[in-house]
Amino acid sequence: MESDRLFEPLRSAALSAGRLRTAVAYPLCPTSLGAAVQARDAGYIEPVLVGPARRLRPLMAEAGLAEGELEVVDTPDDEKQAACAAAALARDGTVRMLMKGSLHTDHFMSAVVARDAGLRTARRISHAFVMAVAAYPKLFILTDAAVNIAPTLQEKADIAQNAIDLARALGVARPKLAVLCATESVNPSMPATLDAAALSKMADRHQIQGGEIDGPLAFDNAISRMAADQKGIVSNVAGDADILLVPDIEAGNMLYKELTWLAGAGTAGLVLGTRVPVLLTSRSDSVLARVNSCAVAALYARARRLTAAPALPALAPKSPAVWY
Repeated sequence: MESDRLFEPLRSAALSAGRLRTAVAYPLCPTSLGAAVQARDAGYIEPVLVGPARRLRPLMAEAGLAEGELEVVDTPDDEKQAACAAAALARDGTVRMLMKGSLHTDHFMSAVVARDAGLRTARRISHAFVMAVAAYPKLFILTDAAVNIAPTLQEKADIAQNAIDLARALGVARPKLAVLCATESVNPSMPATLDAAALSKMADRHQIQGGEIDGPLAFDNAISRMAADQKGIVSNVAGDADILLVPDIEAGNMLYKELTWLAGAGTAGLVLGTRVPVLLTSRSDSVLARVNSCAVAALYARARRLTAAPALPALAPKSPAVWY
C-alpha cells in the first residue's frame, strides 16, 4: 500500500527502543493473536497472553507456536476478568504496555480506567490515530476519534497536549496542530470555533507546550497550503499540520473512517494519558495496523522513559467515554 511507506521510517526507528513486555488481553482470535506474534517477530513487543489457557493453547498451536513459546497468564473465560488481570500486570510493573485482544472495547477500557486499576493520571485520557494518506506528504495524528465524546475546552487542551507529546516522541521537533472546525473564522454561534481560538491563545501563553497551535481551521486549510493561500490565511500551521484536533467524536470518527475506507489510509492507534501505553485496536483493524500501533507505542514509551516525570495520582473517569 502506497500510504504505508510513510510508516517505514517509524517502524525502523522503533526497533532501537527494544521489545516492550506487553499484556495482550483475551487474544482469542487469529487476528489478535497473529498481530501479537508479528509484532514480536518484528522486534517491538514481548507478548504476555492473558486469558483462558485452555482456549489459548489450541490457538497457539494452530498458529505454529511451540509449547511455552509465549507466556500465558491463565484467567477464567471471561472478558472482564481477563481485562482486569492485564491491567493489574501493568499496575504492578510486570508489563510495560497493554494491548486489546478480541474482547469488547468497553470491557477492556473499563478495566484500564477503573479507580483501583492505578493506570490513570491527572491528565485527561484521549486517543490518537497516527495516519498515512498517499495524498499527504507526511504522517499526521488525528485526535480524538475514539474516546472523548464532546470534550470541553480544558479537556481539548489535555487532548492537544497528549497529541503534541506523541508527535514529539515520533520525532517531530515542534508539532503543528490544527484545531478543525467547519470554518476558519471565529463565529460566536459555533462554539467549536471559540474553543479553537482559545486553544491557540493557550499555546501562545504556554498553557499547552511543545507545539504550535492554530485554529479555527477548516479541513482543507489545515492540509492544503493552496487552499489556505486562496482564502488569505497566514499561518505556519495551515497546509502543514502534524496534528488534526477535531471538535467532537462524531467529526473525528467519521473523518477516520472516511480516510481509512475511501483513501486507503495506513493507521496506528494509541490511548494516551495513562501510565503505560494502551493499544486500543478495532476488531476491523488489519494485522499491519496493529503492528504499526506497536511500533508507535514503543517509540512513545521510550520517550516517556527519557523524560520521566514524578508519578501523578490515579484518578477516576471525569465524564462518559465511548470506544470506536
